[in-house]
Amino acid sequence: MRQDLIDPEWKSRYAEKVVDVSLALGKIRPGSRIFIGSGCAEPRYLIGALMQRAADFPDTELINILTMSVSPYTEEKYSDSFRLNAFFIGDNVRQAVWKGRADYTPMFLSELPLLFRSGQIHIDAALVQVTPPDRYGYSSMGISVDIGMAAIEAADYVVAQVNPMMPRTHGDTFVPMSWLDAIVDHEEPLIVLPAAPDDEVSRAIGRHIAHLIEDGSTLQVGIGAIPDAVLGELTHHRDMGVHTEMLSDGVMDLIKAGVITNEKKTIHKGKVIASFCMGSQTLYDFIDDNPMFEMHPSEYTNNPFIIGQNVRMIAINSALQVDLTGQVCSDSLGHKFYSGIGGQVDFIRGAAMSKGGKPIIALPSTAEDGKISRIVATLEEGAGVVTTRGDVHYVVTEYGAAYLHGKSIRERALSLIAIAHPSARDWLLEKAKEKGYVYPDQIITEAVYPAQYERRETFDGKLEVFFRPVKATDEKGIQRLFYSLSPRSRYLRFFTAMTAFPHRRAQELAVIDYSRDMAIVGIVRVKDEHEEHEEIVAAGQYMIDRRSNMAEVAVMVSDAYHKLGVGTYLIRYLAQIAKENGVKGFSADVLSENKAMLQIFLKSGYNVHLEQDGADVHLYFTFDKSEGESQPRPPTL
Repeated sequence: MRQDLIDPEWKSRYAEKVVDVSLALGKIRPGSRIFIGSGCAEPRYLIGALMQRAADFPDTELINILTMSVSPYTEEKYSDSFRLNAFFIGDNVRQAVWKGRADYTPMFLSELPLLFRSGQIHIDAALVQVTPPDRYGYSSMGISVDIGMAAIEAADYVVAQVNPMMPRTHGDTFVPMSWLDAIVDHEEPLIVLPAAPDDEVSRAIGRHIAHLIEDGSTLQVGIGAIPDAVLGELTHHRDMGVHTEMLSDGVMDLIKAGVITNEKKTIHKGKVIASFCMGSQTLYDFIDDNPMFEMHPSEYTNNPFIIGQNVRMIAINSALQVDLTGQVCSDSLGHKFYSGIGGQVDFIRGAAMSKGGKPIIALPSTAEDGKISRIVATLEEGAGVVTTRGDVHYVVTEYGAAYLHGKSIRERALSLIAIAHPSARDWLLEKAKEKGYVYPDQIITEAVYPAQYERRETFDGKLEVFFRPVKATDEKGIQRLFYSLSPRSRYLRFFTAMTAFPHRRAQELAVIDYSRDMAIVGIVRVKDEHEEHEEIVAAGQYMIDRRSNMAEVAVMVSDAYHKLGVGTYLIRYLAQIAKENGVKGFSADVLSENKAMLQIFLKSGYNVHLEQDGADVHLYFTFDKSEGESQPRPPTL
């Protein structure tokens, strides 16, 4: 382990260490283990020289995490010289791993540096890329600190490619001259990462995730179309912060737009914290000597206990498959290793520790052009569980968001089926029934959840209610709403002294074909001394009669929320939705003694017709006439 000492004679020492690349590499023994710098900071000039001397390095092991060049050392012609051990599998080495020419070591990124420092993975030599030294003799690791800092500290021999095109970054990124054994001066452009192609599925996922993110949250996002889409949907958010592994162009764009300020962060206020950077040259220029950015090693950025100190920490990570119990596979396609564990679990657990944090797994609902569902009954044989069913919180596809944490297997299965591709839902439900995950008579809908009907409204100046279309997983919440009603309220709503609301009845309200009918629930967040939870306090539904194109409508509101206008809002909002969907009007049957409900309909804003038949009142109105027009005098009630 090297000591971090200021070297007043660094210029002369620097000159002594500058050597030709052949001489620098010539001191590495055959059979060594060599670390290669990461990401877009891979020292390509050093790698090229190593390949030219491949015959001099028999049985040499190369280790790295994700790199972005062509990685020639994995080609079969170099198999007698080099064997790669990758801690994360990229496109450039995947075939070599599949064909047995390279190895994969699964590790949490937060724990990798300790393997180097402890000597469990001994590093004979490290090949890295750094900036020219500053006036104190310190070089910066620039756009990739990650596990490279630990590799430099632990390696017996360090060769640094000094590149003037490497940005100088702040944070724990500085390397004193005493840590470097050989210096190769070589200027070359850094690897740039093109933006991922834009697509509608990613944009839809981005919109769903953006709805989950509050102003003042701190973000961790990765690489690819979905992270880019999420960032693109945050342009109207405010005071966002960043604590992440990877920096991308999307972060820079939101900083320039004033969305990311880092002013609401709990730790490192005013700073973007990251471990490595991959993007355009414009991004590299933007972070160069920019004090807003701090780069830190992975053992810090990925430490769940550090991550969790950020209030409202949002961690967004991808997956290849999710099964109906919530197990997340992110690193393999069956027995074939595809990527790696990386920092997913670090950030999922860190966000879960955060006050108001949200760990999110995002994935398209299908693969191979819609042929394969990514939501599956069971993970493919050989698939690895990266995020366990105990760690998972949110799963998001283009069809919506499922919240699984603290939910039963039945609730998880129904939530995940609801966000699976519609063509896979019947199959998934059949498999869920076979496994005993759901009721034998469970039904679902293939209709797409209409997220556009989500609304937040405030009543009495202080009560905020979230209205949204009902979901199959609301069944228990609807039952609880029923049991919150007094015996008289139940009688007025159901025309009988009902004492039970079994699964069969609750399911009829919870499972709706949105393309035909609609049900809206009103949800409040209830706080007590020990916890905060969501509670359904109102529900309204309309069912269409196709012959008349009229819809029968009904609502129920928990007794504790009467006389606040919740019922009136529900009727009006259901009428708005029905009108948008071409429904002619509403009808309802109400007991004549239910004066409150009759008043709700009379205040609906439409021309209400009432017909009394004994104790019952049948009412109806069409959407083409408002109450400003003449209406018949209602009967005496």
